[in-house]
Amino acid sequence: MTNTDILIIGSGLAGCIAALTAADKGKNVTIITKTKELLSGNTPWAQGGIIFKGIEDSPEKLKKDIMTAGDGHCWEPAVEQLCEMGPHLVKKLLIDRFHVDFDKKNDDELHLTAEGAHSAPRIIHSKDKTGLTIHKSVIDAVENHPNITILREHTAIDLLTLSHHSTNSLDIYKKPACFGAYIINNETCKVFPIYAKNTILATGGLGQIYLHSTNPSEATGDGIAMAWRAGARCFNLEYIQFHPTTFYGERSRFLISEAVRGEGGVLIDKSGSQFMPKFHELGSLAPRDIVARSIHQTMLDTGHPCVYLDISFKEKNWIKDRFPTIYEQCSKFGIDITQEPIPVVPSEHYSCGGVGVSLKGRTSLQRLYAVGEVSCTGVHGANRLASTSLLECVVWGYVAGENAAENDEEDNAYFPDIFDWQEESQYMDPALLAQDWLTIKNTMWNYVGLVRTRQRMMRAFTILRHLQTEVEHFYQKATMNRSMIELRNGIQTAIAVTLATIESKVSRGAHFIKD
Repeated sequence: MTNTDILIIGSGLAGCIAALTAADKGKNVTIITKTKELLSGNTPWAQGGIIFKGIEDSPEKLKKDIMTAGDGHCWEPAVEQLCEMGPHLVKKLLIDRFHVDFDKKNDDELHLTAEGAHSAPRIIHSKDKTGLTIHKSVIDAVENHPNITILREHTAIDLLTLSHHSTNSLDIYKKPACFGAYIINNETCKVFPIYAKNTILATGGLGQIYLHSTNPSEATGDGIAMAWRAGARCFNLEYIQFHPTTFYGERSRFLISEAVRGEGGVLIDKSGSQFMPKFHELGSLAPRDIVARSIHQTMLDTGHPCVYLDISFKEKNWIKDRFPTIYEQCSKFGIDITQEPIPVVPSEHYSCGGVGVSLKGRTSLQRLYAVGEVSCTGVHGANRLASTSLLECVVWGYVAGENAAENDEEDNAYFPDIFDWQEESQYMDPALLAQDWLTIKNTMWNYVGLVRTRQRMMRAFTILRHLQTEVEHFYQKATMNRSMIELRNGIQTAIAVTLATIESKVSRGAHFIKD
């Protein structure tokens, strides 16, 4: 058993900011990540940028853009907190403390760009690898902080709660609370508990439950699944944002940043005609859900497997300097973006919902926080505005880390005895794992994807419920390892998303019901 003041599950931007904030206040912080490096999750893949502040900008203008993109479903206090605190924390932390190398127009002035549905240029960036640049700078501070312990190659299995794990049956009458997590060492497969006064979920996205996704392989919905099983409230899970432009290759998908359209790139069909103006007055800069569905409809109308994003009319050296990562990636697949348009299709990109949290990042379970994509702050509503996600990570990572460090109430010292972990040893057939994942991915893509119908959603629920029964039997007897844990979490998260789509009767934002 290990004890810590604050346990943080996940090492993306939100988790790292929370860790540093709490550690600065003298708390002992333990970060676990299931990967070999802290540089993991969705943060390093965020290309476009992070909201700062435009020349003639204001919190009120930003708030209006966020709430318009969110289709009237944003939580106003959360949006106001983001708009008021966000630019200040970007300056205080990313620019002044971590010295993130953002692009500049000159020695003193940051370069500002616009993205879809923004009313002003207010996005700062580092070429087309903003998330990676930010993450590396923050990780350097995490690795050198004396109050932070890092456990790489460790995976969380389940949250420890009074209701589920205490050997004292009377603890069921206490207020629901989390006091740590069961953890497995990926290399030794040994399971052990970590007791924590406060636990922060920072596990990132759920993209791997879909057939096509911009998310990395580790984005298996772990945090949502663990919170769901622990009894924490989750909501807005029906609002899955599909990025309209990911590279269309026979065996490859990677993100083509919204910044390409923000810098003037236009969407065209197979004949070279711009099609977005007939769908929305903002054309190629319309909100993401509208662009994604418009591409989907255009593909159906033309019978072509993709559309194209063209920025080749810009000056060649400018393109290579502004989008070096995209240029390099496309070149690997024979596409020169300075000479020809990029073939693109929509892919799952971001979960606007998640584990519900307060303005301080607190969940409905005492002593449990959630930050980053795994959480639902209410900022994104039914559809996320571009470049708000990194800013949300900074703001809620900071406030959650601060609140968890100050939340030293007497109840936080209570750590009950728990039941011993039961080791099992049944062989885990990798063919079964692979097939189960294919069932999840295909079911979610075809039935709970970009365009939904009541019949499709009900069919998905039937398929997934049956599969979950099989997976749970498998889990109870199999030798424990990361792959088994991720499959169990994947099916649980897929069911949670599907239930949310069935219960949500209104077609809004990223939740588009055809019938």
